Amino acid sequence: MRGRRWGAALGCIWLCGGCAGPAARLPELDAIAIADERHRQQVAQMRDYYDHVVRVDNVSFRIAVANSAACGERVTARLGLTAVTVQSLPQKFRSYAREALAVSWTRPTVIAVATGSPAAAAGIKPGDEIFAFNNDPLPSSGIKSWIDDRLKRNGTRPLTVALLRDGSDRTTVLHPVIGCDVPVRFTVKADPNAYADSKTIVIQSGLLRLIRSDADLATIIGHEFAHVTMGHHHRKIQNTLLGQLGGAVIDGGFILGGIYTGGAFSRELGRAGALAYSVEFEREADYVGAYYAARAGYDISGTAEVWRAMALEQPAAIRFARTHPTSPVRFVQMQAVIAEIADKKRRDATLEPEMKLRPYRTTVGADISY
Repeated sequence: MRGRRWGAALGCIWLCGGCAGPAARLPELDAIAIADERHRQQVAQMRDYYDHVVRVDNVSFRIAVANSAACGERVTARLGLTAVTVQSLPQKFRSYAREALAVSWTRPTVIAVATGSPAAAAGIKPGDEIFAFNNDPLPSSGIKSWIDDRLKRNGTRPLTVALLRDGSDRTTVLHPVIGCDVPVRFTVKADPNAYADSKTIVIQSGLLRLIRSDADLATIIGHEFAHVTMGHHHRKIQNTLLGQLGGAVIDGGFILGGIYTGGAFSRELGRAGALAYSVEFEREADYVGAYYAARAGYDISGTAEVWRAMALEQPAAIRFARTHPTSPVRFVQMQAVIAEIADKKRRDATLEPEMKLRPYRTTVGADISY
């Protein structure tokens, strides 16, 4: 065995000896200059990452609060602030977190305050260092979980916040508001996409580089919220299981006749079930999500242009639809929804999506009957 490995290694060396390399005389590079540039790029990447996190948090907070009634029992108290320490950040960010974000190693520092939030109303600003809620000190790690847990127990009762700003101790009172308890997570991925299951919404960095305004982002996040509130994920699972069940019956019939199918009908009809109404679910999420964005106060009058921009990045979607509507369909539908919402605003009517029948909800993510 050892001899074969040595033989393979020598064979690779012999082959590489005949490989052709670059012909240009490349300049000598300074290792220190490379290290300095690596550091600058890491700091710039971290700042860019958290700029996107702040933008997503701001828009998703407004959507979650304005549409809390659509989330049924799945709601929680919200403050509209994000605070971190160096210790609470992912390991890869810690060595340059102070330079990139000016945050403390141990004291939670506010890096984002959502527009119109309780934190904004109380005068909290990015850069404030928070010590305690109602005299209970905040931890230096696991800050988000600690705050979320405290809010679940506190509800909308006032919270007295002790903080440090510009070297001076201050106190202020926060009045939490109710919002949907649906986490919205930002991730770095070049594909311009967003998606949701029954629990979490994910916004990819490629999408944020494509869309121009927060109103555009609000329609995207509203779309993903609609997937959650309308129970689309569970409906797709249900349709998949029904397809698999029907396929299993057919497979069983063939087996009784002496023919083994290997579960082919169960697999294929399960896939067909997963695709059933997929395009319609996406159209429904576009429609309902536009209402969610409008309720949150965003001017959606120009947001149909998102689908023209998306067509440039994904030209196949102009003509072909398998799981999603084509981009022309989405553009024209968005124009119609924008006109419908504008008409309701002119008439001072309630911004409620038009439904075939009143939806019955038990909790977010449960099936919805019409």
